[in-house]
Amino acid sequence: MLNEAAHIEATMADILGQDYPGEVEVVVADGGSTDGTREYLDRLAAVDARVTVIDNPRRRQAHGLNAAAGVARGEVLVRADGHTRYASDYVRRSVEALQELGGAVGGRMSPVGYDVFSRAVTAAMNSPLTMGPARFHHATEREEVDTVYLGAFRREDFAALGGIRSFPSGSSEDADFYYRWRQSGRKVFVDPAIRSEYAPRNRPGSLWRQYWRYGQGKSEMFWVNGRFPSWRPLAPLALVVAVLAGIIWGVASGWWVPLAVVTGAWLAVLLAASVRAGTLLPVVVFAAAIMHLAYGLGGIWGLVRGPGPVRHLRR
Repeated sequence: MLNEAAHIEATMADILGQDYPGEVEVVVADGGSTDGTREYLDRLAAVDARVTVIDNPRRRQAHGLNAAAGVARGEVLVRADGHTRYASDYVRRSVEALQELGGAVGGRMSPVGYDVFSRAVTAAMNSPLTMGPARFHHATEREEVDTVYLGAFRREDFAALGGIRSFPSGSSEDADFYYRWRQSGRKVFVDPAIRSEYAPRNRPGSLWRQYWRYGQGKSEMFWVNGRFPSWRPLAPLALVVAVLAGIIWGVASGWWVPLAVVTGAWLAVLLAASVRAGTLLPVVVFAAAIMHLAYGLGGIWGLVRGPGPVRHLRR
């Protein structure tokens, strides 16, 4: 993690307050925080033997996770991120599901906003018209899925896959990990009983950067693996291509009808995604538009850059 002062105390309180009856060790990889996060973690480690703090000088999430997994002694790895709150039975439910189902397990991604913009982002994220029909967002019972939020798995399986690969975007590394996991014959399951709450971005600029990286990361996955993990990343890419094509056509020919049709259809999707937002509707439409456009443009950028930046990851 890096500079998580706004969330770290609550997150660590949740993690250290788990009701799991077995032994728990908490390994935290810090990427050189300068906002007091590291000092807080060092103080916590000095009084709680369960906590180990390690350095992540490369500041990439993938490197931090791999380093933490290398230090951990347990048979099961349960991933935790700093932007998330965890139910008191999170670890226990994860281990129980892992024992019963095998493979890798995780809960739903449940965003919870705390101000106007983050609540709008939450509403947008909860709509299949914004995030797509990925089951780990909407599952109501245990089922096999293509990826999960965070996740738990056996350390030997994690090591067998070579850990998590680091992409230039710093994004989609989870999706790539679970793609390789499934390609190896292993399975991934979502269990809604594994409960956590994710704190979404609360500023338009940070949301834009996040979703740009998401789109770029999916294209990096394409260059590494030779395919997209699913059809879902293609939807925002197609939207941006259609809008750009409409603009170019309008400028070249003076006929703006295609652009009007595309933008009208897109606006209808945005309104449908925001229909339950009540007084937040304009902000939800704005947030969903950022997510669509940033994801699509980031994806196009990742494709245009070509395979060069990820050539070293190709097998």
